[in-house]
Amino acid sequence: MGRRARSRRLQQQQQRQRPEGAADGAAGGGKGNGAGWEGGYPEIVKENKLFERFYQELKIVPEGEWDQFMEALREPLPATLRITGYKSHAKEILHCLKNKYFKELEDLEVDGQKVEVPQPLSWYPEELAWHTNLSRKILRKSPQLEKFHQFLVSETESGNISRQEAVSMVPPLLLNAQPHHKVPCAPPGIVRGLLSEALPPFGFVIANDVDNKRCYLLVHQAKRLSSPCIMVVNHDAASIPRLSIEVNGRKEVLFYDRILCDVPCSGDGTMRKNIDVWRKWTPLHSLQLHGLQLRIATRGAEQLVEGGRMVYSTCSLNPIEDEAVIASLLEKSEGALELADVSCELPGLKWMPGLRHWKVMTKDGHWFAEWDEVPHSRHTQIRPTMFPPKDPEKLQAMHLERCLRILPHHQNTGGFFVAVLVKKSSMPWNKRAPKLQGVATEPRAPVHPSPAGPSELDSKPVPGMGAAETTETSEGLESNGNKKDGVCGPPPSKKMKLFGFKEDPFVFIPEDDPLFPPIQKFYALDPSFPRTNLLTRTTEGKKRQLYMVSKELRNVLLNNSERMKVINTGIKVWCRNNGGEEFDCAFRLAQEGIYTLYPFINSRIITVPLEDVKILLTQENPFFRKLSNETYGQAKDMAKGSVVLKYEPDPAKPDTLQCPIVLCGWRGKASIRTFVPKNERLHYLRMMGLEVLAEKKKEDTDLTNEGAAGSAPPEDEGSAEQEQAAEPAASPDASTGSKGTNLFLGKWKCWN
Repeated sequence: MGRRARSRRLQQQQQRQRPEGAADGAAGGGKGNGAGWEGGYPEIVKENKLFERFYQELKIVPEGEWDQFMEALREPLPATLRITGYKSHAKEILHCLKNKYFKELEDLEVDGQKVEVPQPLSWYPEELAWHTNLSRKILRKSPQLEKFHQFLVSETESGNISRQEAVSMVPPLLLNAQPHHKVPCAPPGIVRGLLSEALPPFGFVIANDVDNKRCYLLVHQAKRLSSPCIMVVNHDAASIPRLSIEVNGRKEVLFYDRILCDVPCSGDGTMRKNIDVWRKWTPLHSLQLHGLQLRIATRGAEQLVEGGRMVYSTCSLNPIEDEAVIASLLEKSEGALELADVSCELPGLKWMPGLRHWKVMTKDGHWFAEWDEVPHSRHTQIRPTMFPPKDPEKLQAMHLERCLRILPHHQNTGGFFVAVLVKKSSMPWNKRAPKLQGVATEPRAPVHPSPAGPSELDSKPVPGMGAAETTETSEGLESNGNKKDGVCGPPPSKKMKLFGFKEDPFVFIPEDDPLFPPIQKFYALDPSFPRTNLLTRTTEGKKRQLYMVSKELRNVLLNNSERMKVINTGIKVWCRNNGGEEFDCAFRLAQEGIYTLYPFINSRIITVPLEDVKILLTQENPFFRKLSNETYGQAKDMAKGSVVLKYEPDPAKPDTLQCPIVLCGWRGKASIRTFVPKNERLHYLRMMGLEVLAEKKKEDTDLTNEGAAGSAPPEDEGSAEQEQAAEPAASPDASTGSKGTNLFLGKWKCWN
C-alpha cells in the first residue's frame, strides 16, 4: 500500500471515530455540519490554549473585548475587493457595481443567511474598496451569486479589480504617495491611473521575492497593470544588492524614495482564512523569524533616500515580530530613523497603538521579561533585540505607540501590524555613501555594442560603505567589463547562486537596427518616442516581440544586470506578424501596451462610435457594411494592417460610457477585427451595459444585449495572429505561488 493510500485510510478512520458535534474547522465557525473541509480531510478545531495564554498575558486586546476578539478569529474572513482600473475606468466600474451587481444582492438569502449589501471601506479613498459578509466559499458555491462571482473573476483577470484582504490595503496607502510622484509604490489602480496621464514614465517600482515560484505570481499580477515601470526580481531581501545608476556619465548609488517592507511572518493574524495556523501556532515561530525580519528591515533602511518613507508590515500580532523589530531598528539607527505619526492619515480605520512593554515566551510556555533573565542555554534561541529597551528615556523617545496594530473584531478584518519610518539622515555605519567614487565615464548608449571599460571602483573602496557593500559594488561593476552595451542578462552563476527558471536576456534595440524605421514610418511615431527603451528577449534569430520599459528602468538594467536576477520587466508593445512584411510593417500593435504606445502614434487611428465598439467586440470579423459610415469613411482608404481603434466619450450623453477606450485592431480587405484578450473584451462590454452570460465547462462566452449584433463567420485573415492572453514562452506558469513579496522599492524622484 502506498503512502497516499495509507494516509487516506487513516483520515477515513479518524472521520469515523470523530464524535458528533465536534467543531467544524474550515468555514462553519463551530457547526459540525460537514461543510468545512471537503474530500475526507479531518476538520481543524479552532482552539489553541497556548495562543490564548500568550496574547492574554501581553494584553494586546482591550479589557472586556477578549471574547469578541476570539469569536471574530473563528469566523470566516469576509470578501473584500478593490477597484484598480484607470481613473476614468475605475469610475465606470464603480458605477456598474453600485447600480447593477450590488442592487441584485438586496434582499437575497444564501443558505438561510441574509446577504448584506457590500459597503465601502470607510478609510479607503473615493469608495474604491468594498467589503461584504460573503466568504470566498459562499461566492464560489452559491448559484444565486454566480453572476456576481463571474464578474469578480473576470474583472480580476483583467486587472480592474483586486480581491484583496482589507488590512493588506493599508501599507500601500501609508506610503503617502502623491499624484506628482507619478509611479509610487501605491495601490496598483492608482499607479495605473497615473500612467494613463503621462507617458513615458521615468519612475519605477521594483517588486522582489526570495521564492522563485512566487516571483512568477508577481509577474502575473504586474502584467495586469500594463505598466512599463515595474520590474520583478528574485533575491533574498535581507541581502538585496545595492544598485547603481548612471547620471550625467557618472555612476551613483541608487536610493529609493519609498520602500514597502512586507516581511515573512508567523501569520497568526490570518487565522480567519488560513485555519491551519490554529493547529500549528507556537511562539517558537516568532523567535525563529525575528532575526530575518530585522535584517530585511535594516537592509531596506540602508537603501532608503534621506527624507524617504519605509512602511514595515506583518500579518502577525506578535510584538517579537512587530515592536521588537522596530525598536531594535530605531536603536541601531542612532536617530537616522524615526516613527512617523500617521494617526490622521486614514480616517475611519480603527487600530490599537503599539506596545511599549512586552515579554518573550518560549515554545514550552516559559516567560522572560528581560534579557538578563535568559539562561545561557537559551541564547541561541532568544536574542537581546527581542526585548524592549531598558532605558526609559530611550524608550519614550522611540514613540512606539505610533505603530498600528489592527485587531480582527474592530472592523471585521484580519489581524495586522504596520509601522511607518522616515529617514532623517544616513545610517550610522553608512554616513558617506551618496555616490560611487569612480571616474566620470561617457554616457552609456546602446547604439554601437562595445565592451565597457572597468571602473576605478574595482580597486577603490567607497568611503562610508560597509565591507559587504563595497564588495558587492566592486563585483557588480567589475563584471560590466565583459558585457556588451544594450544586452542585459541574468547574473552569471559564479557571481550569484541561482535557483529556478533561467531567464532569457534583456536586449535593448540599437538605434541603427533596421527593424525600427518601417515601424516608425508605418505608425508615424512622434519624434519624442523613446526608441532606446525598446527591448527583446532574444539575442539570436528573428525578434518576435518588442517590449518597452521606462527610462530609469533601462538605466537600472544596463548598469546592474550582472548583479541582480531580473524575472520580468516591461510591457509588450509590438508583435511580429506572419507574413507582415507585405503590409509595409512586420509588427502589429499589442493590446497589452497600447495605452503606453498610443500617445506617440500619429497614423492608422480610427475613431469609432460606441455602437461600433460593441460590434467589434462581439463579432470576430465584422464587414465594413456592418459598421457606421463614420468608421467606414476613415478605414476605406487605409492600407491593410494593424490599426488603433479609439472611442472618445461624449460628455453631452452622460448615460453612455464615459471613459475612453483604445483597442488594437486589424484592417483587412473588407473587414476590421480586434485583437483584445477575452477578459478585457468582457470588461468593456460590461461597462457598456452588455450582459455577460458564461456557461461552466465551456470556453466560449455568450454575449447578449438588445440590439447587439450576433457573431459572424471570420473572414480569411491569415496574415494576422490572434492576440493571446498568455505570457511569452520564456516564462513558466505564473499561477503558482502563495504569500506576497518581501520588498517593494519605489523610485520616482526623477519625474519632471
